[in-house]
Amino acid sequence: MIKYIGSKRPLVRLIMEIVQRVAHAENVLDLFSGTSRVGHALKARGCRVLANDHNAYAATLARCYVQADAEDVLDNARRLVREFNSLKGSPGYFTETFCIQSRFFQPRNGERIDAIREAIAAKGLDPELEAVVLVSLMEAADRVDSTTGLQMAYLKAWAPRAYNDLELRVPHVLPRAPHGKGVATCLDALDAAALHDADVAYIDPPYNQHSYLGNYHIWESLVRWDKPPVYGVACKRTDVRERRSIFNSRPHFASAMKRLLDAVQAPILIISFNNEGYLTRAQMEEMLAGLWDGQRCVATIEKDFKRYVGAQIGIYNPQGRRVGQVSHLRNKEYLYVVSRECLAQRLAPLASPGETEPNLFDETARESSLRPRSGLRTAR
Repeated sequence: MIKYIGSKRPLVRLIMEIVQRVAHAENVLDLFSGTSRVGHALKARGCRVLANDHNAYAATLARCYVQADAEDVLDNARRLVREFNSLKGSPGYFTETFCIQSRFFQPRNGERIDAIREAIAAKGLDPELEAVVLVSLMEAADRVDSTTGLQMAYLKAWAPRAYNDLELRVPHVLPRAPHGKGVATCLDALDAAALHDADVAYIDPPYNQHSYLGNYHIWESLVRWDKPPVYGVACKRTDVRERRSIFNSRPHFASAMKRLLDAVQAPILIISFNNEGYLTRAQMEEMLAGLWDGQRCVATIEKDFKRYVGAQIGIYNPQGRRVGQVSHLRNKEYLYVVSRECLAQRLAPLASPGETEPNLFDETARESSLRPRSGLRTAR
């Protein structure tokens, strides 16, 4: 799958363990699906996954990894990948924008991307099959880009992988899950929450100022193929300035999150957050404990991870001079599990060794339970 800030790759196994321990989940809602890494893993576990994301590239990833089923698309996908891999390059919008005006890709690879994307557009494919080949192209381009994993900027010197030749591979599309065919939508999260009900809802919202559309604008343009006007050194789509998520706004985040949580139709919630978000751990736990007139129990699992590579490198100006200092190298990732019943005992084995405390599951004093501390704890 593509390189992605906020990817839950390190947490996928833990999230699967949580789902297994807290519910016999047949239907799981993923409201901010991103790369669909979590949705793909849930589908592999047999769940029917309802995936949503308001960005077109993310919805396309979900259509490939959650909605499309191997028995329906793989034979044709393999044939198309062979066909597209044989195409010669033909320079067009992608080459001009992302190889000449900017330096995200070597021109010869940009020309291949142009030729393959035009060929996909000309085929008029079924949406699921089209999503699979678009993801194949997106992932092939990701393997030869020259970035640190974000499209806010490109590297001053070419990344070694940028010299490799673009090669499409068939994505790892799964067979249909035993609990039913998945669904991928491209809606505002509040609309998707009102549309779908599920046994468990997994919620991984944007939680700071960084826009996923701005960070991955090339994939948005590649999927939409609308060849939009661009601005700035990174050649971002002009609509990056207009299509802003309310979850990227500090003043509006808390109220938006509360509205979303109230709208979700699932008895169990799993919320992914970290210490760079607009809400502290204590603030988030208090909000979650107050859901449904305070009839919710909240268990928190805390994990420590390295920050993404771009944050570790530091901040540089267009001339290549370092202009900022790295504030920290590691983040605390939080998984909040919310239910009407106390799930702490079921989740206790998932806390890392040394993170638990003797009074970890004491629910008698709410103020005490909301004090920041490591490991797993509960609050009503």
